[in-house]
Amino acid sequence: MSMVYERDQLFGLGYQSSASRRVDSISQIMGDSESEFNLVAPYGGTLVNLLLPEEREVAWNRAADLPRLQLTARNICDLELLATGGFSPLERFLGKADYQRVLEEMRLANGILFPIPITLPVNKNANIHLDKEVALSDQYNNLLAIMRVEEIYERDKENEARLVCGTNDPRHPLVAEMHSWGDLNLSGELRVLMNPHHYDFKILRLSPIEVREKLAALRFSNVVAFQTRNPLHRAHEELTLRAAEQVSGALLLHPAVGMTKHGDIDYHTRVRTYSALVERYYDRKRTMLALLPLAMRMAGPREALWHAIIRRNFGANYFIVGRDHASPGTMSNGEPFYRPYEAQEFLEHHSEEIGVKPIPFRELLYLPEEKRYEESARIPRGKRAVSISGSELKEKYLERGRAIPEWFMRPEVASILAQAYPPRHRQGFCIWFTGLSGAGKTTTADILTLKLLEFGRQVTVLDGDVVRTRLSKELGFSKEDRDTNIRRIGYVASEIVRHRGACICATVSPYRVTRNECRAVIGVDHFIEVYVNTPFDICEGRDTKGMYAQARAGKIKSFTGIDDIYEPPLHSEITIETENRAAEENAELIITYLAERGFILHST
Repeated sequence: MSMVYERDQLFGLGYQSSASRRVDSISQIMGDSESEFNLVAPYGGTLVNLLLPEEREVAWNRAADLPRLQLTARNICDLELLATGGFSPLERFLGKADYQRVLEEMRLANGILFPIPITLPVNKNANIHLDKEVALSDQYNNLLAIMRVEEIYERDKENEARLVCGTNDPRHPLVAEMHSWGDLNLSGELRVLMNPHHYDFKILRLSPIEVREKLAALRFSNVVAFQTRNPLHRAHEELTLRAAEQVSGALLLHPAVGMTKHGDIDYHTRVRTYSALVERYYDRKRTMLALLPLAMRMAGPREALWHAIIRRNFGANYFIVGRDHASPGTMSNGEPFYRPYEAQEFLEHHSEEIGVKPIPFRELLYLPEEKRYEESARIPRGKRAVSISGSELKEKYLERGRAIPEWFMRPEVASILAQAYPPRHRQGFCIWFTGLSGAGKTTTADILTLKLLEFGRQVTVLDGDVVRTRLSKELGFSKEDRDTNIRRIGYVASEIVRHRGACICATVSPYRVTRNECRAVIGVDHFIEVYVNTPFDICEGRDTKGMYAQARAGKIKSFTGIDDIYEPPLHSEITIETENRAAEENAELIITYLAERGFILHST
């Protein structure tokens, strides 16, 4: 029978496995220096280590005869943190008992609090068998680990999304992504041969043991950890400095550099801003910068708790939590996914059990007359105070190419941002036309392309029929194949947008979930869904290719609108109709929208 362990039991508990290689005491990790300054023990009492580099040569030879599973970017981040102890006490991707209890109760089967399921999904047709080994590789087919498959069980997609993310809304980026995962989860003993290769910021990519060693050298017992998905501005700087002073401790600046929400500032830019600030403005005797190869889930309160547990494994016993920590923004109906301060309250509720105390991110405002920052609650009534929100920073400064005030952001950081974040009219965007066959998508897209070229934008068109011929010739029209085709279009579009190009996609794309998955991949701020709302009988009447007639005669199967569904958008950015409005008028409507959003300039 499962039970919940008391706090004293919890931190001495081993999550045992014959495969685990654990460091049995803190002094064993670092000698006497860490124990002398009493850095918090790893979560669960000991730090997991799954790396077996000495077995690499033998394993490579054995792996040649094993089925090979190519891991996704998310899987690779998870594997690295499993291997180095960042997810202690976990030693493997979750088995069924752990998975079910984490979803329902945020606890492993043995009772330890753990809020996020760390799983390895695969497709049902994968060449995987119980009690057999499988080689795990990266996207370049480099061997990373060997797993003995001890469990294969079904994922509960809907339940997982509802419980972990608190929603099934496909506008949530993880919910959208989940639909592309396999239907089965694998679990079993892991033998990790090497961590993935990282060629950037190598001196900052430190394992939990290495971070603990450097923190111990700073000679502070208390450690405050901090991360943000944004570049650091002066309020962040003030907050982190005050937090370290508040607990008489060291500061661990620990940005996540794995997957995050599309549309966030890329981690290379963020790390460059961190490095510039640490070099010039932080006290190096009590500050450490290290990178965390974590794939974000954007799961709000659960994620805040998970982030705190991870930071405990890296030696921190305090964690700064923002107002909307790990929030992806708003749902399809415009409401926020999570309540303001919900993450702070959630971590506070569980802080004693996990041994990490939250430090709330309080609002700091700048007092121009006194040239300093102060907490908003402590500013006298009538005193002039100013601030710039994240949206204002993007919309009023970065997207317009305006200089950022020095009181808000250090000039070194502002310079890095200006290089990496061009004005809105130089950023990429995707116009995603969706509608029935014959609705008028391609005609409108062709006219829009010419108009955008007139405005000086470089345009790539991904037409559904052309993509079917060039990129997806082998695919049929089953739901699975259609989803695969749309995901391919979404991926290509995301690369075009990332490189600051304009992309027009004109494809039926009948399923809401897959369209929203593409929205998440491309980035919600750069994805403009255009619903071509043409009545079915009009579409069928325009059927110059005879597709509808062939579908009605049974010669074409799974044809959208005949024997397969079309799910119209619920909250598209633009809806156009082609029955009583010319295609050029519709193209002008889209041009007007793009100008209002700043993606094109009328003066050019």
